[in-house]
Amino acid sequence: MSGARMDVVIVSWNTSALLRACLASVCADPLVGRVVVVDNGSHDDSVEMVRHAFPEVICLAETVNHGFAGGNNVGLRWLLAHGDAPYICCLNPDTIVRAGAFAVLVACLDSHAEVVVSGPRLVYADGSLQSSRRRFPTLGTYLWESTPLGRWWPRNPWTQRFQMADIDPAHDCRVDWLVGAALVVRRSAVMQHGLFDAEFALYSEEVEWQRRLSAGQQGAVAYCAAAEIVHYEGQSSQQLPTQRLIWFYQSRLREATAAHGRIMAAVVRVALMLMYAIELCVEAGKWLLGHKRTMRWQRMQAYAAVWWAMWRWRWHPARIW
Repeated sequence: MSGARMDVVIVSWNTSALLRACLASVCADPLVGRVVVVDNGSHDDSVEMVRHAFPEVICLAETVNHGFAGGNNVGLRWLLAHGDAPYICCLNPDTIVRAGAFAVLVACLDSHAEVVVSGPRLVYADGSLQSSRRRFPTLGTYLWESTPLGRWWPRNPWTQRFQMADIDPAHDCRVDWLVGAALVVRRSAVMQHGLFDAEFALYSEEVEWQRRLSAGQQGAVAYCAAAEIVHYEGQSSQQLPTQRLIWFYQSRLREATAAHGRIMAAVVRVALMLMYAIELCVEAGKWLLGHKRTMRWQRMQAYAAVWWAMWRWRWHPARIW
C-alpha cells in the first residue's frame, strides 16, 4: 500500500453486477490503496463474486443490513484501524469511476488545506448531468423539495436554491454539501469529527456528516467538475419503493432535528402528514370512481404507509462510534 493516497469503502446490498463494474474501475486506479466492501446481508452472489473476482479487496460480509450509514461505519472503522492513506472515499456500488477522476479529487485536497471533502460531477449512464451540488436545507426545502408540494410546483425557488441551479455545474465551486454517491474525505477529519450517524437508515446521512466534518467552516466542501463518475442511482433502494419513501422522510426529519431543532422538525412532520393525507384522499376518490383501481389501490397503500411512518416517527440519539 506504499504511496497510496486514498482508501475506499463501498457498501453493497444485492448489487452484484454493478458492484463488479464499480470495483473494476476502482481497483485499476494507481492512487487507491485498500478497498473495503461491506456487504449488508445480500442474498445474491455479491460476497462470492468479490472474493473470487477481486481477492485483493477486503470483503466484510455482514449478516444483517446496517443501512447505508451503518454499513459505511463498518468499513470506515476497519480503515481507521488498518489503513494509512490520508484520504478515504465513500463510494456507492452503482458507480463507475472515470479515468483520472480520483486524481482530480485527491489533488483538490492536496492543494487546499481548508477543504475536508471533495466530490465529483455525477452523470447518468447516458452522460447527462446528475444534480449533486447542494446548499443546506431550509424550511422551504423541507416543504418543497421531493414532496407532494414539489410535484405540484417543480420549479419552485426553494428547490432551485437547494440544488444550486443558479451556478454553472461545468465549473468548480464550494458547496455546503454533496450527494453521497462519491465523497473523498480527509482521514484526519473523520478521526476528529466521527463517523456517520447510524440512526439514518438511508438518505440525508451525508448532509449531517458533511455539516459535522466541515464544522461550520465556509469552503470546506469542494465540487470538482473535472472529476466525472457515472452513477446509476438508487439501485439498492429501488428494490423497496415504499420503504425507500419512508426512509427518505424519516431521514429528512432526523436531519431537520439535528440542524434546526425539534420545533422545526415538528412543523415539517405535520406538513408531510397533511400532504399525504390529501394525496390519500385524492387517490381514494379516484378509486371510488373506478379509475385505474389497481394503481389507485397501490398508491393508497403507499401513502397510508408513509403517513403512518410519519405519525410513529420518534427521535433517537445519534449512534456514531
